[in-house]
Amino acid sequence: MPKRRNRIQTEKLSTQIVPVVGVAKSVETELLSTMQRLGVVRSESYNKLGSVNYWGIDWKNAYPLVRAFRTPESLELPSKLMEWTVSDVCKAISAQQAACIEALGRSLHKRYPGKENDKRRKECYKRLSGTDFLTDPFLHRIVRKQCQRGHSWVKNQIVYQQGGYSCKRISRHTYQLELAGLRRGKRNRILVRSNRKITGQISVIHNQEFDRFEIHFLVNHGTITAPGQRREIGVDKGYTEAFYDSDGRAHGKKLGRLATSKSDRITAKNRNRGKLWALHRKLEKIDPAKSARIKENNLSRKTENRRYRRDQEAIDQVIGSASKSLLGSESLKVFAEDLTQPIKGKRQSKAMSRKLNSWMKGAMRDSLQKWANWTGSVISEVQPSYTSQVDSVTGTLLGRRNGDSFIRFTGVVLQADHNAAMNILARGTDKEISRFMKKEEVQAVLLRRTARFLKGMGLTLLQAVELGWLDPKHSKSKAFKELLTGM
Repeated sequence: MPKRRNRIQTEKLSTQIVPVVGVAKSVETELLSTMQRLGVVRSESYNKLGSVNYWGIDWKNAYPLVRAFRTPESLELPSKLMEWTVSDVCKAISAQQAACIEALGRSLHKRYPGKENDKRRKECYKRLSGTDFLTDPFLHRIVRKQCQRGHSWVKNQIVYQQGGYSCKRISRHTYQLELAGLRRGKRNRILVRSNRKITGQISVIHNQEFDRFEIHFLVNHGTITAPGQRREIGVDKGYTEAFYDSDGRAHGKKLGRLATSKSDRITAKNRNRGKLWALHRKLEKIDPAKSARIKENNLSRKTENRRYRRDQEAIDQVIGSASKSLLGSESLKVFAEDLTQPIKGKRQSKAMSRKLNSWMKGAMRDSLQKWANWTGSVISEVQPSYTSQVDSVTGTLLGRRNGDSFIRFTGVVLQADHNAAMNILARGTDKEISRFMKKEEVQAVLLRRTARFLKGMGLTLLQAVELGWLDPKHSKSKAFKELLTGM
């Protein structure tokens, strides 16, 4: 019988936000008071548990540590409300530490490079999962540098576990929640607008921007079964289009137009606001009444904040649709660029820098991960250096990019983003180029491959530069000079 392939099951989870549509004034006052008191607990918990001395602590063991110096009686809080807040803080700290460990990969590969140090790096990751790294000066130093001590100023939310509230349906889309209050046996009633019954852990949050209460809770949309062997594709993240895959499809074509329109609008608006601020300051002594009217009617942020949110929502919608278009049909293994590092290179014009600063790399990464979780796909990030400058046909640096076109050394023109996506796909299985390699090391590997390819044609790197096949900037590198000397 043929061997059955392993299949993986994953849950489709998302956070839903529903508004509170009915709350009594006394209940509102008590909720705000409770949030202020729990803000003290949250702040002190972050200050205590955010230290490296409590690195890797289990959230189940966090409450006794905090209660040793801050009792719920001192704030007139129920013990359970305080315990749920401390547990939530500890989970957030654990997520921050996990992100820190992932970011330390570059430092570990720099200190212990190459395959020969795989065992040493795994040992370091193992020590970073607990407090064992404190005895290692190198690990202790890079953790201190990467992970800043956490602090919290959040004073607008309450965390409830399932036992802290009850949910009852009133009408088709209206539910009544009875929340545990400050006094034993007394519960606060609120009405929420929701299309499903609220279950599990919830957070009651006072949205100060809209001056309303909201309920945040996790929704399970079912389970998806993904194949153990997934089809592989490469994805190039761009500014004009959100994603371009190795199958030759573009996703999120409106992204560049929306991001540019938003950036240009904000620039023009701020220039005019600068003139109004100058006029306001000039009139403060000459005509105080007019100066006050200008400040009140023309220099507030209410309208601009509303427009900014609308622009951001439009961009988020395009990125979400692009991720759904890319991953919504099947379970894939996606190789994408690791763009977590700041963009470095030659200085751009102010307009270009402004547009690149509005490029939502983090939102694109989060959206991809969300849809990967929903579809059972896997995201693997690769080293992004030179993926747009390599010829995907030969795997060498011969050729050049010009806008949306990549011109091969033979004169054949390829679509630049498709060419980059093909290079990312190849780099996902490249044994010589790892995710955390330096840009100079990647350049050295690619130059060696280019030299071997040219040698088969009876040419050298220097001749390729003279023919215009190889960018002259590579001739300034150390690897280029070493290859010329070796020849």
